[in-house]
Amino acid sequence: MARLLVVDDEESVCQMLRDLLETEGYEVITALEAKEALEKLDREEVNAALIDIRMPDIDGLAFFKLLKEKGYTFPVILMTAYGSTDTAIEAMKLGAFDYVLKPFNIEELLLTVKKAVEVEALAREMEALRRELAGEAPTEELLGRSPAMIEVFKQIGKFADTDYTVLITGETGTGKELVAGALHRNSRRRQGPFVRINCAAIPENLLESELFGYERGAFTGAVSRKIGKFELAEGGTLFLDEIGELPLSMQAKLLRVLQEREFERVGGTRTIKVDARIIAATNRDLERMVKEGSFREDLYYRLNVVTIHVPPLRERKEDIPLLAEHFLRRAAAELGKAVQGFSPEAMRLLEAYDWPGNVRELRNVCERAVVLAQGPLILPEDLPLTLRQPEELGLGKGEIELRLRSGQTLAEILHDVERTVILKALREHNYNRTRTAQALGISRRTLHLKLKEYGLGGEEDSD
Repeated sequence: MARLLVVDDEESVCQMLRDLLETEGYEVITALEAKEALEKLDREEVNAALIDIRMPDIDGLAFFKLLKEKGYTFPVILMTAYGSTDTAIEAMKLGAFDYVLKPFNIEELLLTVKKAVEVEALAREMEALRRELAGEAPTEELLGRSPAMIEVFKQIGKFADTDYTVLITGETGTGKELVAGALHRNSRRRQGPFVRINCAAIPENLLESELFGYERGAFTGAVSRKIGKFELAEGGTLFLDEIGELPLSMQAKLLRVLQEREFERVGGTRTIKVDARIIAATNRDLERMVKEGSFREDLYYRLNVVTIHVPPLRERKEDIPLLAEHFLRRAAAELGKAVQGFSPEAMRLLEAYDWPGNVRELRNVCERAVVLAQGPLILPEDLPLTLRQPEELGLGKGEIELRLRSGQTLAEILHDVERTVILKALREHNYNRTRTAQALGISRRTLHLKLKEYGLGGEEDSD
C-alpha cells in the first residue's frame, strides 16, 4: 500500500484529503507545518507528498528545497489556492511532480497522485534491478534526481505499459538503450524477449537479412534458414538503435512492416505476421534529415508516435555527484580497491566539465581514476588533464597552448592533446561525426575508433 504525506496548515484540508485518499486505498499521514512533517519523515517512509505552498513556518517552495537538500527523492505535488504563473514556473523548475490549484478537481487530483505513486514505484524497481545486475559487465546507468531525469522517468512510467512506438532521442552516451530497456521491463510484454539491433553497426547489404531473416538458398552462403530480429522479438520488444543510419532502401521496407505488421524472409514467399513493439533511438536530427531527403517523412511519423528525449549530462550537472559516486563504488569493488570517494577539488572539476561523451565518458573517467588512485580519495591528479587544466590545452581558443607538467610522460601528453583536438572539432561541428572526420582529415571509421579509445561514445552496440 502506497503511503502519502499531506502537509497543509488547514486541518480541514488535511482531513478532507485523508478521507479522500484513504478511500482510494492509500495510507495517509498528515502534518500542519513543515517542522511536524520533517519529524514524521524521520519515522516514516512515504511514496509521494502533497504540500501546500502557503504555510506559517516555511512556505511550500522553501520546504520542497529543504526536502531535496536532505536527500528525499519522492515525488512532490504542490498545492495552493493562490495560483500564479510565476509560482507554477518556480515549482516546476524546482522539480515538483505537479502543481494543483484549490479548490481541487477531485478526478484530476486522484489521477495526479496515481501517476506520482507509479513513477516512484518505477524508480524503486529500476534501482532494485540495478542492484540485481551489479555484478554484470559495466554499463551506463539510468540514474538521476534532476528535474530533467525525473521527466524521463515520468515519461517511461506513462508510456511503458502501452504498445505505442517510441522514439528515444539524445546525444551519444546519454543512456538511450537503458530507457528502451526500462520501457520493456515495465510493459505488458516484459515476459517476452527484448531484441536489440544497431542499424549503424551492420553493413547495408546484410541489414535486410538481419531484420527479416532469410531462407535456405536465398543467396550464396545461405546454407540454412535464418530467423531475423523481427521474428525473434515476437511477443516482446524490438529496439532499433541508431535508426538515423538506416539506408533509404531499408527505410521503405521497415515502413511496410510498421504499417502492415507483416514481412517475408529474404528469398521467401510466405508472409509472416509479427507482433512486436518497436522502440527506436537516434542521436541525429531526424526532422532535418527529412527536409534533406535522407530520411523518409512517412517513416519518421510512424516512429515518432511518442518521443522521449534523454538530456545530455551538461544539462543536468546536479546528477554528476550521484553518477560519479556510483561508478566509483562499482569500479572499486571490481578492482578490490579501498577507494571511498572524491576529494572536494576533484568533484568540482567533474562538475565544471561539459562531458561531450555524456554518462559514458563520466563512467570511463571514474574507472580510470579508481585505477590511478593511491589513497581512499580520488584527487585532481587522478583525473585526465582535460578536466584538471583545460586552459593549458587551449579549450575554447583557436590553438592548442600546452605547458609541460611534471610527472607527465610524452605518451600521456600526446594522448591528452589528441583527445582535446578531437573534442574541439566535435564541438565546432555540433558533434556531427561525418563533418568532424572531414575537418580532421580522417575517415569516419578512424574517428569512431578514436572516440572509443578516449571514452567519448565510440561503441557501436549502444548509444
